[in-house]
Amino acid sequence: MAAGGLYLLLGATNYIPIALLLLVASLVLVGLSILVHYRIFWRLTSDRLIESRDLFATSRQEMELADIRSIDVSQSLRQRLLSLGMVSISSAASSEFLIVMSDIPNSHAVAETIRKARLKRLG
Repeated sequence: MAAGGLYLLLGATNYIPIALLLLVASLVLVGLSILVHYRIFWRLTSDRLIESRDLFATSRQEMELADIRSIDVSQSLRQRLLSLGMVSISSAASSEFLIVMSDIPNSHAVAETIRKARLKRLG
């Protein structure tokens, strides 16, 4: 969409309003995607890990610490350069249930904190 707006803006002078509209719409979509990404919250309690999403709609997932099957940490090249990472937590209760924490700082420390909380809950 942005490329089409730039093409019209630079290539054809009689399409300037349409080109500007396409560029503004592209910026709005990018801004909304950033807002959605940063409206995800995670909370670790003594019993469970809770993921909350709220911007236009609200959703909440809870995973019992005793049900955690695995905790994986990964980093793309971009994440490594920005000191970010992704923590994926899968549940033993369901093979499809997964909580993914994307682009979080100190991802290894976060994973270790969840592991310790799980061991404390089990012990």
